[in-house]
Amino acid sequence: MYEKILVPLDGSELAEVALPYAEEMGWRISSEVTLLQVSETGESQRFHEHEIYLQREASIVKRNIAHHLGKEQEENIGVKSVVTEGYPAEEIVDYAEKSDIDMVIMATHGRTGVRRWALGSVADKVVRAASQPVVLIRTGEIHHGMTGIREKDMLNAILVPLDGSKESEAILPYIEELARRVEAEVILLQVVEMTHHVYAARGTVAPLPYNKNEMEALTKHAKEYLEGVSDLLRARGVAVKSEVRVGIDAREIIRAAGELHADLVALTTHRRTGAGQGAFWSVADMILRSGNAPIMLVRGPWPGSEQ
Repeated sequence: MYEKILVPLDGSELAEVALPYAEEMGWRISSEVTLLQVSETGESQRFHEHEIYLQREASIVKRNIAHHLGKEQEENIGVKSVVTEGYPAEEIVDYAEKSDIDMVIMATHGRTGVRRWALGSVADKVVRAASQPVVLIRTGEIHHGMTGIREKDMLNAILVPLDGSKESEAILPYIEELARRVEAEVILLQVVEMTHHVYAARGTVAPLPYNKNEMEALTKHAKEYLEGVSDLLRARGVAVKSEVRVGIDAREIIRAAGELHADLVALTTHRRTGAGQGAFWSVADMILRSGNAPIMLVRGPWPGSEQ
């Protein structure tokens, strides 16, 4: 797992914000990095231009990985560039499948800086269709300068929100492997949402908030659940701690990511939270828009499936 990393680029600095994360995978766990650019239909005259651009970027990535491993290792570092033609999302997913890619890392914005690659555009389609984990990098990082990004380790703490369902736990094998290989600490988080009973009387429906004892019972159950998951991960050699918070799911995840200095927030795409998948996209999009950490999305099983 994570032997092959794919980074889609479009020629913009915004998209290049994903490169330092791929480089870290390259020097920490010897991942092979492939840079992919899709020449959209009708742009065939720019095919060679795209090749030159990717070759230049590939040489920079290789040099940056060698900076950590030692110059003598540069010839053994696997970095390559590929240009294809077609529709970006379809080409990215198709190449990832055919080339046995283990992880896709891409920016949340594309060429114009206005047209979004994030949820609702190319990245949205890739996340929905790819069988591999997809890491989305917020392009706000670009304003701090690429040099500053490349100088820091970016995979030291991974925040994993769980809700107690098998669907949310589908992320765990991916995180277990990643955390072990890059020696990152895993922080398990469960958000206990303020909930209420619903009473119907005399033709009206009235919500009645859970009392203090009921909320304490929910919080205790969440702590016990996370400790059970933590024990399993520790037994497999993963450094892990857990935390329970009370509040609104997305807001607490964002707050926890900042306060706990998480370098990555990891979720499955089929969480049980709220009304289902629609609620998930709302949570993920809010983390991307309002949070600072990159987000790793893994396509999980539908509730009730045997996957």
